Amino acid sequence: MVGKCRAGPVAVLVLGLIALFGHVVYPALLGARTRRLRDVDPPDADCEPDLTVVIPAFREASVIEAKIDSVCDNGYEGRLDVIVVAEDDPTATAARRTSARVLSFPDRLGKAQALNAGIGAAQTEIVVFTDANNPLEHGALASLSRWFADPTVGAVAGEKRVEGSDGEGIYWRFESWLKRRENRTGSTIGLVGELGAIRAPIFQPLPAKAVVDDLWIALDVIEGGYRVVYEPQAVTREGGSAVLAEEWERRSRIIAGLIDLLVRRRHLLVPGRSPATFQLWGHRLVRSSVGPIAHCMLLFGAMGRIRSSRVCQLFVAGHAVGGIALVLTWRGRRMPRVPTILAQALFLQVVALGGLVRYLRRDRLAKWPKAERQVANSPGPVGKEQVG
Repeated sequence: MVGKCRAGPVAVLVLGLIALFGHVVYPALLGARTRRLRDVDPPDADCEPDLTVVIPAFREASVIEAKIDSVCDNGYEGRLDVIVVAEDDPTATAARRTSARVLSFPDRLGKAQALNAGIGAAQTEIVVFTDANNPLEHGALASLSRWFADPTVGAVAGEKRVEGSDGEGIYWRFESWLKRRENRTGSTIGLVGELGAIRAPIFQPLPAKAVVDDLWIALDVIEGGYRVVYEPQAVTREGGSAVLAEEWERRSRIIAGLIDLLVRRRHLLVPGRSPATFQLWGHRLVRSSVGPIAHCMLLFGAMGRIRSSRVCQLFVAGHAVGGIALVLTWRGRRMPRVPTILAQALFLQVVALGGLVRYLRRDRLAKWPKAERQVANSPGPVGKEQVG
């Protein structure tokens, strides 16, 4: 019956497997592989090590003090040094009203170079990096640092939780499930820029044009012979995006940067070259490029046979429901769970195609337009945009 949507059932099967690989096939394979494995507990540490927290910040004057407070009041018992890499004068001025050490620059660096500057200035072995608009839950720093009692651990991925958006919340819960299962195999590539930690001596300076800095760091760590582990108790929170155009811009830029990274580090995609190869294919490459293309081919094929095939009618109808739910969701309407999932799935496919187009157009900015943030975790953009 599936074959009615295309000229041949084999072609449909292949396209279907490719389209579903990142969101269905890879998780299923990963789940089967780790079904008998248990989550690994962090080692017992005698004390909490000295820690540096690096906060890259551009146009974050309204939230930087609250961010520093969430770091300093996190309950960390070891010595704590906070470094704010401020890329504009108002943010630097606000940060200097706190106990943080401020590195200021006359021109915008971009996040990759801001991380280079902040981690390079750290005087402790363990460095936490975290975004300015993501408050930390109490105890997050201790949850990250305890893993470094294991000498095989090079970096630790924290837990990002999105509030105020059912679709984004579902997506990040799925990401957390993947990281937990990947962690059971020994290491994950799921480092997130919102909250992570690394051993400073093994940190490799990021290329100035790196867009997906967190994945770049994770791959450097793994190539250096260390592990990246996942710590679900190290939680940072973020408000969901309320404006579809804003989320489109952010995600398509990330996809373009991801494809650029995979092209530049394509040797890691060769089977047997890296412990991260399987994860790169399943967690990143197919889901961000090849899968959406296959999905698009299936949809066009189904539309061509919609009058003669019930399967094709259902397939197209599912996309129509997802599209309507997506529009209503981004207009502030709360939708039932099934339409919300369909909307998020459709958006991820479309935005991946948009990211691929941006990559081909060489539109992959390391210094992207950013609005002045007015309220911490504000769901929508406020103020005038400025390109750094």
